[in-house]
Amino acid sequence: MSRINYLTRIEFGEGEIARLPEFLAGLGVKRPLIATDKGLVASGLVARVGGLIGPGAVVFDETPANPTEEAVVAAKRLYDDAGCDGIVGLGGGSSMDLAKAVRLLTGHDGPLEHYAAIAGGVGRIHGDICPLIAVPTTSGTGSEVGRAAVIVTAGGRKLGIISDFMFPSLALCDPELTYGLPPPLTAATGMDAIAHCLETFMAPAFNPPAEAIALHGLSCGFGAIRAAVADGADRTARREMMVAALEGALAFQKGLGTVHALSHPLGAIREPILHHGTLNAVLMPAVLRFNRDAIGPKWDELARRLGGAPDQVIASLNAEIGMPSGLRAMGVTEAMMEAVSHAALEDHCHLTNPRLASRSDYLGILMDAA
Repeated sequence: MSRINYLTRIEFGEGEIARLPEFLAGLGVKRPLIATDKGLVASGLVARVGGLIGPGAVVFDETPANPTEEAVVAAKRLYDDAGCDGIVGLGGGSSMDLAKAVRLLTGHDGPLEHYAAIAGGVGRIHGDICPLIAVPTTSGTGSEVGRAAVIVTAGGRKLGIISDFMFPSLALCDPELTYGLPPPLTAATGMDAIAHCLETFMAPAFNPPAEAIALHGLSCGFGAIRAAVADGADRTARREMMVAALEGALAFQKGLGTVHALSHPLGAIREPILHHGTLNAVLMPAVLRFNRDAIGPKWDELARRLGGAPDQVIASLNAEIGMPSGLRAMGVTEAMMEAVSHAALEDHCHLTNPRLASRSDYLGILMDAA
C-alpha cells in the first residue's frame, strides 16, 4: 500500500480499515468518538468499525445532510460526557466536516462563526486540539485531506472554517468502504470530486503542483465515474473515484471558485435539503461558460482531456448519470436564487474564481443553471 505525505498523512488501499486500531494507538487515542450518520449505522458499517476499535468507541450518529452548528455542539457534548480523547470521522463530507468542527471545539470556545474564514477566523485557530482520523465512505468531497470544515452556523449561514490546523491527523482511504454505494449517491459525490478538480485547475493562483494533481484527479474521475455508477462492485472504478476525490481536495490549496461560492449558500437552505455534490454538478456547465474567456489556454486543455467543449461534456455527463436537469428540478425558486446571488459575494470562494463575479453575474449563472 502507498503512503503519501502531502499536507497530511494518507493511508490508502483496499482493506486498510483493518488497521484503524493501530493508527488510533499511534495517536494515543483510547476512547474515540465516531462521528457518523444514521445511514451508516443502518448499513452495519458503524458496528464493523466500532468492533475494530472495541468497547472504548462512542458513536454520534446525528450528522445532518448539511452539518449544522447545533449538531456539532451536540456531538461535542457527547464527546465530553463520555470522556473521549480523539475522533473518527466516518462517512461522507458531512460527517467528516462535523468531526472537524467538533475537534475544533476541543480546544476553542464557540460560536463557530468566530472561526469562519470570512470573519477573520483563520488566525484564531491553533493546534491544541484532539487527534482526528478521517475515514471517507464516499468518493466526493475529499474532506479527509482538506483544511476546511463547511458548517451551517447558528445564524443560518453555510461558512468555511479554514486553517492548516484543521487537516485531519490521518486520512484512512479504503476504497472497499465505497463498494455497493447506490448509483445516485455515487453519481452525486463523484461529480463533486470532478467539480473540485475542474475548479482548482481554473483558479488563477500560481501553484503548478496543485494544477498537476487536479488534472490527474480529473482524468481519474472522468474516466471512472460511469463505470462506478453502473457497477458498485467495480474495484478499479471505485479506486479511481477515491483517488479523484482526494486529489481534488489536495488541490484546494489553489482555491475553488464560483461553483462553490453558489453551492455553499444553496446548501444552507433548510428546505429543500440540497446535496452539495449534486449542486456542483448542476452549476458546473454554467460556471464553465462564465469562466471561458478568463481561463484562456486552460479551456483548450480541458477540452483536450474531456474530448469536447467542457461545458457541453459535463452537461452530457450529468444527464447520462442521472443528475437533475437544473436547479428548478431540485426545488430552487427564483426567490432563493435572488437571495443566494447576494450571499455568494460573501463566500470564501468568491475571490478565487478566475473571473470575479458581481451579484448580477451570480444571478445570471443561477438562471443559466436553472
